[in-house]
Amino acid sequence: MRNPRTPIRLAGITALLLSSAVTAQPVPSAAELAQQGNDPAWAITRDLTTEIGPRMPGTESEAAARRWATRRLQAMGFANVREEAFDMPVWVRGAEEAWLTGPLVPQKLAITALGNSASTGAKGIEGEIAYFESFDALAAAPAASVKGKIVFIDHQMKPAQDGSGYGYYGRGRFSGPNVAAQKGAIAIVIRSIGTDSHRNPHTGVTNFDAGVKPIPAGAISNPDADQLVRQWRRAQPVRSDEAALLTMKLILTPQNLGIRKSGNVIAEVPGSDRGASPVIIACHLDSWDLGTGAIDDAAGCGIITAAANHVMTAGQPRRTIRILWAGAEEVGVFGGKAYFERHGEQKHAVALESDFGADRVWRIDFKLPDSAKPLADRLTAAVAPFGVVRGRQPASGGADIGALVAAGVPTIDLAQDGTRYFDLHHTPDDTLDKIDPVQLRQNVAVWSATLAILANSSDAELP
Repeated sequence: MRNPRTPIRLAGITALLLSSAVTAQPVPSAAELAQQGNDPAWAITRDLTTEIGPRMPGTESEAAARRWATRRLQAMGFANVREEAFDMPVWVRGAEEAWLTGPLVPQKLAITALGNSASTGAKGIEGEIAYFESFDALAAAPAASVKGKIVFIDHQMKPAQDGSGYGYYGRGRFSGPNVAAQKGAIAIVIRSIGTDSHRNPHTGVTNFDAGVKPIPAGAISNPDADQLVRQWRRAQPVRSDEAALLTMKLILTPQNLGIRKSGNVIAEVPGSDRGASPVIIACHLDSWDLGTGAIDDAAGCGIITAAANHVMTAGQPRRTIRILWAGAEEVGVFGGKAYFERHGEQKHAVALESDFGADRVWRIDFKLPDSAKPLADRLTAAVAPFGVVRGRQPASGGADIGALVAAGVPTIDLAQDGTRYFDLHHTPDDTLDKIDPVQLRQNVAVWSATLAILANSSDAELP
């Protein structure tokens, strides 16, 4: 006997299947995940700057940051999380004071020591200021105009979306102290390499050539530099017998602590193809000590890690993604060099770095093999919806992947808007409140879209 309920039962099953098909949702892509829900980049940036704060290379605070990073990366589900230690020379700042002492009423200046500065001693030094409008003017000056004086370099950096002035104006910090020392100066003070108008001096590292005795080296804020220049102009003699020298007293008491430990923190998203070369993404964990290192470079670590997390959540990629939180970048790229010494012989598919703040990505640049032209076209299309345009210049990579790129590893730059970056860079203003969460999330979306494509690229596209 036929069961009259069978058609009803079959109809019910059919309806259930149709309903499931309608309600089933596709797995979101990495870029889609980056635009919804919680933002791991913000959480990393917030927590690192709150729980650890400044992370001066080679110090206990940087070591605490590595322990923090290891715990966080493990908790997020990454694999092969580890520290890789290396040795480095450690410099720390001490007292920092400066005054214009004559010929007008003495006035105090906002000053900070440059990394690797020598000490004036606790009593300080005082001397005549030798004014130079630019680094080039100092380099061209005869030693007699410098010897026994405190050099001042005045050239002023201007804002630019791509931050392009940093290389040119930064020479006053990178090389100015070395040149002044070679010419016999007793100290050097520079106008901060920055674009703000606050009384916040910008620190940063300088270096002295082998055989050149380091001299005290500091940077004063832009308003204080303006004041110095006004006083210098008023001190210029009308006649040779009216000389009224502009003088400065300087107290900088940094110390060199010798060789100590730093390290990199590394984590991975394992790829499905163990034979495929990895994609490496980098940031730096350390920071200068004047602020909490939010834009430089906690945000960078948040951005790359959030992107890797979204790719991992969307599904296992073909290539392994290796995350490098480099140590001791600020004082000499020691972490990037240590990574290259340990892993440089391994083939890497492509390298990317985030170390230019947290404002929106606006341009993508490539330095890829000819075989990757279709890949570059796909990447350009993938980031276009986020307001990112294709650049016309080769990508250069970043400091911590610099040795890899120099050795021939392909690279891509996701260029961030740097218009306000040098208002904050290496100053006490580098704090969490300067991060715009909306722009930070755009970074993560762009990185997620880019990383997902790279991590699933073929061997025909990337080595």
